[in-house]
Amino acid sequence: MRITFLGGTETVTGSKFLVETETRRVLVDCGLFQGYKWLRERNWQAPPLDIAALDAVILTHAHLDHSGYIPVLYKHGFRGPVYTHHATKALCHILLADSGHIQEEDAKYYARHKLGKHAHPEPLYDRATAEASMALFEAVDFDETITVGDISFYLQPAGHILGAASIILEAGGKRVGFSGDVGRSDDILMRPPRPLPELDLLLLESTYGDRRHEGQDPFAQLADLVTSTAQKGGVVLIPAFAVGRAQALQYMLTSLIAKGDIPKMPIYLDSPMAISVSAIFCQYSEQHKLTEEQCQFMCEGVTYTRSVDESKAIAGQAFPHIIIAGSGMATGGRILHHFKRLLGKSKTTVLFTGYQAGGTRGAKMLKGVDAVKIHGKWIPARAKVEVISGLSGHADYLELTQWLKQSALKPSTAIQLIHGDPDALEGLRTHLQEHTTFSVDVAGYRNILRL
Repeated sequence: MRITFLGGTETVTGSKFLVETETRRVLVDCGLFQGYKWLRERNWQAPPLDIAALDAVILTHAHLDHSGYIPVLYKHGFRGPVYTHHATKALCHILLADSGHIQEEDAKYYARHKLGKHAHPEPLYDRATAEASMALFEAVDFDETITVGDISFYLQPAGHILGAASIILEAGGKRVGFSGDVGRSDDILMRPPRPLPELDLLLLESTYGDRRHEGQDPFAQLADLVTSTAQKGGVVLIPAFAVGRAQALQYMLTSLIAKGDIPKMPIYLDSPMAISVSAIFCQYSEQHKLTEEQCQFMCEGVTYTRSVDESKAIAGQAFPHIIIAGSGMATGGRILHHFKRLLGKSKTTVLFTGYQAGGTRGAKMLKGVDAVKIHGKWIPARAKVEVISGLSGHADYLELTQWLKQSALKPSTAIQLIHGDPDALEGLRTHLQEHTTFSVDVAGYRNILRL
């Protein structure tokens, strides 16, 4: 077996791992590069593999840094199966189409306003291509063994978001685990990740490899920030990932209002994608902690704004209020239009609730920049910028270590660290070397590993 690291190395985006045997080739994850421009430019380069020789794709979960490159493969002729969990397929149906739509709209905007260096900007792929690529998806259950020639694999729950899985793959007498994004043991909504079986090699995510999640109560943090903003007569703007984070925020905010911990005020979920995801979230109740009644209460306590006109109408809402909108790293979506209107106001609070990849607007705002560039124009950043780290769907380095120790891994198991920024990768490598007997190394871009 040979594994080529085509993404998700030395960065938290673009996850792609090509597994080859003498007769078969499968790609584990198929993600977009996000963040820094030099990373995003990789999306436009020729696909880094022979698409005609690719037998299948296996997805750990639906987030675009793991799934968003599938329409590019489709555009270049790939017609093989994409295996993933039922919930991941349902989420990808929403996420990929939205990704294509946003790219189309951005290209039109840049062309109309003559922004950028291209006379005729084109999307990486459009909505139609993304929707067409969904015909390749084949949904499987957790623990269902699938065979692709001399390669077999199954998915096991990893927490993180709906459908998220670790992939356990076997070929040539070797067993390899692909962790995917690993959830937390005490997540507000999701159930804990299942411990791993015995493996010869583990590809382990490292997003929080050098950080601990704060011990503060995220409900109390959220209540304090919302209350202080409301007392000033301001707006709370929350850039949120449509999958997982938006649902957690709905649940938390409606619960806080019901308990009287924050003032009663309008809450807008200004994201058609997140609205659709909330319906899927309630459909797959066996994967999370909420009851049907809690799901219904969460959804009924929030105003859903699906259309553009409904989104624009929020501007006429009296203060204070709360707006949850995509995207989570402020790289696109409706949150940008709210930023253009409200980021320059000192009464506004911008609340980030998850990891911000280097180079994104979110990362820049957390560093305290004076202005951010949105649709070609610089917008002054006078709003208060805050972050609640306790809502992350990623295990931190201690939680990852505990998960490994709960697993059936041999003391000498080889681990390749992936999906982390350089500091996080080095932090987790050092920690695991000091506190475990695993053989730990950091995977490099385009590196090849033979088993």
